[in-house]
Amino acid sequence: MIVALVVIFSVFYVFQINRMTLALVTSREIPEENHEKIFRTINILILILLVSLYVGVEFTP
Repeated sequence: MIVALVVIFSVFYVFQINRMTLALVTSREIPEENHEKIFRTINILILILLVSLYVGVEFTP
């Protein structure tokens, strides 16, 4: 049950973060060649955050 909730939350959260990142790079007029690097970095950091959230929720007594 907890796994399903974490997955649903994670999908929504990653979608929202990517939407905000797109708004940031367009408002700051960051060159197109840097967009991929920025998105990759932010998505990796969010993935680390979500994995640590899952581990904290699932394996904490």
